[in-house]
Amino acid sequence: SGVDASYRALRAFLRWCWEENDLPGSHPLTKVRAPKVPEDLLEPLDMAVLKALLDTCERHTFTGCRDRAMLLGLLDTGCRATEFVSLDVGDVDLATGSVLVRLGKGGKARSTFVGSTCKRELVRYLRYHPSPEPESPLWLTATGTRLSYEGLRMVLRRRSAQAGVPEPTLHSFRRAFALLSLRNGADIFSLQRLMGHSDLGMLRRYLKQTEEDLEDAHRRAGPVDNAL
Repeated sequence: SGVDASYRALRAFLRWCWEENDLPGSHPLTKVRAPKVPEDLLEPLDMAVLKALLDTCERHTFTGCRDRAMLLGLLDTGCRATEFVSLDVGDVDLATGSVLVRLGKGGKARSTFVGSTCKRELVRYLRYHPSPEPESPLWLTATGTRLSYEGLRMVLRRRSAQAGVPEPTLHSFRRAFALLSLRNGADIFSLQRLMGHSDLGMLRRYLKQTEEDLEDAHRRAGPVDNAL
């Protein structure tokens, strides 16, 4: 991927040089093929690991309610971690479940959603929030400041150690959102908009399908069994 990125940057620069200076002939990379980048399938969050993490979250404490709501929110919204910690209280509509992502990748805003289970956990967490005004940060530290990206990673690390499970990456929640949404019937174009992708290329890498997924797809749509 790094070689490919360097190739594309150099090609764009050389193309600009030739056009800007009206140089003769073609630039040196005209006949050089782009490197092939393997499309490795990306591992999503293991649901057994998520359940173990949730079991460590105390029900009647600030950090317990916050961490439970965050774990479910990361999975239910499909947000990037940086987008997630940038949310304000007013960005979440607890009536509809709509979540406004103001600081999306490339400066693009979009909407995603949380379901009824996640909304209940958010309501429980907001009872402990010291100032749940619309402009206040949604996710707070114990001292009342906005939780940072590194702070979110530390929460995940601490909960994983308590649960005795491997620490999942923050991005694995986003991958699980994509795969589980697809399994539950979401169409790929709606999923693209919910995740804030400009095209379907990256989304294909998230959708790691198991043998069981493919077997089920063939059972439902196999031409011979369904036509004869």
